[in-house]
Amino acid sequence: MVSRRFLLILLAICLLGLPLFGQSQSVSKANPRVVVVGVNGMELDVIRPLLLKGEMPNLARVIKNGAYGKLRTVPAPNCPRVYSTISTSTKPEEHGVTGFLVGGITANTNMLKEEPIWSILSKNGVSVGMANVPATFPVMPVNGYMISGMLTRGKNCEDGVLCAPKLSEVQGGDAVYPASFKAELLKNVGDFFIDCERMPSAEQLKGHETEVIDSWLKKVDVIRDQQTKLFDYLMTSHPTDFTWFVQSCEDRTGHWLYPIAPYNVGYNAKINAVRPDAFPNQYIGFDKVLGSILKHVDENTYLFIVSDHGIKPLREFEETDPHAHMDHEKTTPVIAKHDFADGDDVPGSFFAMGPGIKHDLRLMGFEATVYDVAPTILHVYGIEQPKQMRGHVLSEIFENAENKVALQK
Repeated sequence: MVSRRFLLILLAICLLGLPLFGQSQSVSKANPRVVVVGVNGMELDVIRPLLLKGEMPNLARVIKNGAYGKLRTVPAPNCPRVYSTISTSTKPEEHGVTGFLVGGITANTNMLKEEPIWSILSKNGVSVGMANVPATFPVMPVNGYMISGMLTRGKNCEDGVLCAPKLSEVQGGDAVYPASFKAELLKNVGDFFIDCERMPSAEQLKGHETEVIDSWLKKVDVIRDQQTKLFDYLMTSHPTDFTWFVQSCEDRTGHWLYPIAPYNVGYNAKINAVRPDAFPNQYIGFDKVLGSILKHVDENTYLFIVSDHGIKPLREFEETDPHAHMDHEKTTPVIAKHDFADGDDVPGSFFAMGPGIKHDLRLMGFEATVYDVAPTILHVYGIEQPKQMRGHVLSEIFENAENKVALQK
């Protein structure tokens, strides 16, 4: 009898457990999967010929199977200013991160005055995974993990501006959430560089142009390989509902190795004639990173690729701008920039692919803006857009109302 009673009790427990297990499974399935890939300074005028030549096959696949176009950015765009705008869908003066420095202090997450999308998603039961997103240092608690990106402070990088501390060298705050995750990353990924390498100074270049340029580009290749390994590890071992990764070496390379012609302002044959392939090659390199990410993207996954701005050669008539023809961070001679007063001169780019998203759709003009990214992602999850957000859902990229995950807000 005891044995039979035990069996009956065990069966009852199992039956009671079934609805709970089923409910848990349905909750998991209810959360769509979204992957966002950021590319700092992706210049459409440079990637178009690469696409035509077949040198960016992975991005070409996304275009064929999704929607794409220019992405209107903010005035005088730069990475922390725009990425914080993307994450909050509010103006820079509203969210507080107006540039690399704010009130003489390096931009950081403590300056955010508006709630970012990763916080909104976390509070709504969406698991979040982030790595290398600019201006996310020190990291914030999320329902998942966060690894900081550009502006992370560390050894020989005390101000955190345009330098690349290793994970083990981070100082002045946490670069990984949860903190215990850091040891796992060091063991399985290695001691990777948080951001792209700082550009060499004019003094370092003088008389050693070819040697310094080649050495710097090799370091960029190392960093990209490390980031590829990191992204693959995270997506394999720690998959999340929402994942946001960013590449930043493209922008850094464009500033001083943009493939300009001799008639462009700032042209210096000793530097600009050494590796005219350097900037286009960054996008070919990015496409390989994208290929490794696409291995984790199935037909039920939404993929968004965004760049914060483009980049263009310097202009003689804008010489009154103190940044235009001088240097970058007072050291590196630059030939291209993105912080023009009119952000429409340097638009970013936008690509989207996933369930119910139109195929081979080109968004004409400025149908998409940096303010629209967060509302569109929240829409995918069926989360109501907060009142402070200035963007709108990019409903034009979806096939029809039936294929949308959430009702139009």
